Amino acid sequence: MLAAAERLDPAAISGLLLIGELGLDGRVRPVRGVLPAVLAAADAGYATVVVPAQTAPEASLVPGIEVHGVCTLRQLVALLSGQEPEEELPDPTERALPDNALAGLSLPGLGVRSRAADGTDLRDLADVAGQYEARRALEIAAAGGHHLYLKGPPGAGKTMLAERLPGILPPLTPQEALEVTAVHSVAGLLPPGRPLLSAAPYCAPHHSTTMPAIVGGGSGLPRPGAVSLAHRGVLFLDEAPEFPARVLDALRQPLESGEVVVARAAGSLRLPARFLLVMAANPCPCGRWSRRGEGCECTPTMVSRYQARISGPLLDRVDLRVEVEAVTRVQLMERDTTAESTASVAARVLAARERAAARLAGTPWRTNGEVPGHELRTRWRLATGALHDAERELERGLLTARGLDRVLRVAWTTADLAGLDRPGQAQVRTALSLRSGLPHGGG
Repeated sequence: MLAAAERLDPAAISGLLLIGELGLDGRVRPVRGVLPAVLAAADAGYATVVVPAQTAPEASLVPGIEVHGVCTLRQLVALLSGQEPEEELPDPTERALPDNALAGLSLPGLGVRSRAADGTDLRDLADVAGQYEARRALEIAAAGGHHLYLKGPPGAGKTMLAERLPGILPPLTPQEALEVTAVHSVAGLLPPGRPLLSAAPYCAPHHSTTMPAIVGGGSGLPRPGAVSLAHRGVLFLDEAPEFPARVLDALRQPLESGEVVVARAAGSLRLPARFLLVMAANPCPCGRWSRRGEGCECTPTMVSRYQARISGPLLDRVDLRVEVEAVTRVQLMERDTTAESTASVAARVLAARERAAARLAGTPWRTNGEVPGHELRTRWRLATGALHDAERELERGLLTARGLDRVLRVAWTTADLAGLDRPGQAQVRTALSLRSGLPHGGG
C-alpha cells in the first residue's frame, strides 16, 4: 500500500518477504511460526526477510538469508528508504522476562518442560532408588529409540524414571534442532532468549487432555499437538489407562509413520511426530495388585478390565515392558553407591547411537527403532540359531510378526550397548524378556 501511494520505491520491496502483525498503533507484533516461514522463504528463493524484532534471532537460524528485525512501521519505512532507523522505546505493555525466568518451570499448554537457563537438566538418574531392571530398560530405550511401558504400584518411581529419560538422550543434531524449534515456533512455545532448542523435548500431558491437544488440531488452522511437541524427544503418558481409549489408539499411526496429518476446513497440516513414547500405569485401580496378591482389594474382573484399557494393538507397538516393583526400605533409606548418574549412562547411550549410526550410514534411518523389520531380517542377519527362542514364540502365537521385528530392533540395541558386531542368542533372549515382562535368560 505504501509503495502504491508512492511513499516507498516499489523496487525496495521487490523480492522482500514481510512476516509479522501490524497493530493499529503502528507497532509490529510477533507471530507464531517465524522459523518455518523463513525456511520456506529460503526454499522459494527469497534473499531478505523482515520480521518482528522479538523473532529476529529465531529467523536468523536459517542460513543464507538476510534478516531485518523491526519494532514499528516507522522503522520499516526508514529501512526500506535507506535511512537510519530511529531507535524505538520498548512497549510499556510488554513485560520482558529475565534469562532465568523459565529455569525449572513448565511451559503452558501440554506439559512441555523447560530446562535450566544453561540448557542442563537438574534431574539425575542417581536419585532413583533401586529399580535396576527399569534403569536398564531406560538405557536401552534411549540408545535405540524404543518405546517403553512401565507398570507398577504408586510410589515405585515410574514418573521419576520417565522424567530422567531426556537427560540420557544424545543432544539434537543441527537438523533435528531446526525441526524441533520449527514445531515449537508454530505452537508459540519457544522460550524467550533461546531461539534454538538443542536438547530433546519432554512432553507430559495430563490424562484429561483432549484428542486435538494430543494429535493436533483445534479451530481454524490446525496447531501442533503433544505428539509433535515431543518430536525427537519423549512423550510421557502417566496413568496411561486413565486416558480415553480413542486418544491412546490415535497414537498408533504416528508411532508407525513418525508424522501426523491433521485436516480441517481451513486447511491441512503435516507435522513431524517421531517421539519416544513412555507409558506408566498402576497394575489395578487401587494400585496394590501383584503376583503375590498382597493388599489388593480389586476383583480379578476389575484388574483385567483396568489393564485392558490399553489396547493390544497399541501395546504391540511398545518394545519394552517392565514391571516396576515397590521400593524396599533398605533401597530407600540407605545410600546406593552403585547407582549410576545420568552422565555415565548418557555416555554409553551416545556410544551405542554412534555405533548404530555407523552401521546405518547411507540409509534413511539413524536408530535401531526406525529400521523396518524386513531390512533387519535380510540385510543385517543375526548369527545362526540366535532367533531360535523368538521363532518358537512366534509359532506358539505368543509373538506377532510386528513383535518379532521389534525384538530384532531391541536385540541390535543391546548388542550396540555391549560393543558387539551383531546380536547373539543372549541378546535376543534379553529382548524377548523385556518385551513380555517374563524372564527368558539372556545377557
